[in-house]
Amino acid sequence: MTDARPDPSPWASGMVTAYGVPAQSPPQPPAPPEAPPPDGPRRRRRQLMIFGGVAGAIVAIGLTVLLIVVVGGDGHPFGSKAGPPADVRPPLAQACPAPTAAPSGAPTAAPSGAPTAAPSAPPPVAGERTVDDVAGISYQRYGAPWETWTDVWEAGTLRVPYRVGQHFVTEVYSGGSYHASILSAAVPAADNDAVTLDLECVGRQVAADVRAEYYPQPNRMEPLRDEVTTLGGRPAWVSQFRLRFSEAGLTATEELSAVAVIDVGKPTAAILYVSVPGTHKQFDHVIDEVLESVRPL
Repeated sequence: MTDARPDPSPWASGMVTAYGVPAQSPPQPPAPPEAPPPDGPRRRRRQLMIFGGVAGAIVAIGLTVLLIVVVGGDGHPFGSKAGPPADVRPPLAQACPAPTAAPSGAPTAAPSGAPTAAPSAPPPVAGERTVDDVAGISYQRYGAPWETWTDVWEAGTLRVPYRVGQHFVTEVYSGGSYHASILSAAVPAADNDAVTLDLECVGRQVAADVRAEYYPQPNRMEPLRDEVTTLGGRPAWVSQFRLRFSEAGLTATEELSAVAVIDVGKPTAAILYVSVPGTHKQFDHVIDEVLESVRPL
């Protein structure tokens, strides 16, 4: 059986549109409106913000440079600061600063830079004299067995340079020669051009150096005199003592010694060192005589 169908219509099912009208695209979103140009106040605020940023950067750079100069000092802001300058004062000046008042029993000292006040000088001493121009003193000179000292002896930690005086050899042993001595020297003991000395401090320092460096170790000390006094009318510190010791090959086992520090009105102090070994006690009297005979030049 044949299925008869009518002819297809010129209108077919599907998209419906008006006849003769072309198809349209989907609608597009409207373009955003253009921003209006900034008005005057807004433009000025933006300019001020730019200028402020530039100024802040300049200030920050300036502060950084200042910090480098102040803290670093040498271009290294985190570098360590330079240490204090080295103390170049003489050892005795470092150990014994100038006193603010004269020790009890000593002549009154003049202000720094002025000559030290002192009582009237005693009369000159008759007889031969040993003169130490550098130390600024003279003292009694003795005949044989005493001889003129011709060496420079810088013993001890303080390195007191004994250049003038007398001596004689009391014995020769395996360790060398042993001497009786009357020696003088000048040693820096004040700051720069100051002329006021702490006599007690300087005297104790020199006496301790003598005991520790000039004699066999260990030794025992018997103090005999330790005081501020005057020698030749000048302020002085005198330390007198007897040391007992023992050294292989050395006959002497004791010695009578004296150390005098004399303020001669200069930055240097005059040092007088006198020693008599126990093997020659007949010369012990020399110590008191020499001290009493001291005169400033």
